[in-house]
Amino acid sequence: MSVSFHALIVAAGKAQRFGGALPKQYVPLMGKPVLAYSIDALRQVPGLRGITVVLATDDADFEVLIGSRHGRIATTEGGETRAESVLKGLDAIRQADPETSWVMVHDGARPCIEAEQVIELTRVANDHEDGAILAIPVSDTLKRADQCGLIRSDVDRDGLWAAQTPQLFQADRLAGALRHMLNSERQPTDEASAMQLAGARPRLVRGSSHNIKITWPADVALAEAVLAARRNPESRI
Repeated sequence: MSVSFHALIVAAGKAQRFGGALPKQYVPLMGKPVLAYSIDALRQVPGLRGITVVLATDDADFEVLIGSRHGRIATTEGGETRAESVLKGLDAIRQADPETSWVMVHDGARPCIEAEQVIELTRVANDHEDGAILAIPVSDTLKRADQCGLIRSDVDRDGLWAAQTPQLFQADRLAGALRHMLNSERQPTDEASAMQLAGARPRLVRGSSHNIKITWPADVALAEAVLAARRNPESRI
C-alpha cells in the first residue's frame, strides 16, 4: 500500500547562482519549462490528491508558461527563505485540503524525477510514520577544507547519503517542526533536517544520480541528456 498525499513544489527561488533573465524553473528543457517535468511526473503517481506550487511574490511567468498549459494547479506565495516558503505552502494546503495527512515536498528545479521513484517513496512512508526521503549514498571521496581552500582532512563517507527531493512527511508534523525552527531563528537545510530536530528519524529511500537539481547553467545540458536517454533507451549518458 501507499499513502495518499498532496504535492508541494517549491519554485519561489530567485536562482541567483543560475543567472539569466528567466528563473531556472522556467528555462526551456527539450521544449518544456523545467518545472513542467516535475508536475508531469507527480501526476502519474497513485494517491496524488493535488499539487500546490509555491511561487515568488513577483512571479510573472507561471501562469503563462505553466498554468495555462497544465490545467488547474493551486499556487501560493513563498517567503524569504525555503523554510518559510514550505511553511506557507503547507498552510495553504491544509486550508484548501484539510483532509490530507501527508505532503510531499519537491524542488521545482529537479526535472528528472521519475514516477517510479515517487511511488516507492509513498510505499515506504506508508509503513514509517516519521516519513521518508529520496537520497543516494555518497560515492566520492570527501575533503574538508580550511578557510584558505586547502585540504584539512578527509571525511569518512561510510553511511553518508546525499539528500534529494521529494521528501514525504505528515503535514501537521512537518509544519510544527518548521515553525519551531523558524521561531528559534534557525534555518533547516531541508525538510528532513527540521523533522530530525523534532525527534523524527525519516527513512532513506534510494533515489537516482539522474535526479539532479539544476543550479548552474551547465546543469541544463546534463538534464537534457538524462531526458533524451529516457526517450531513447538505446542511448547512454
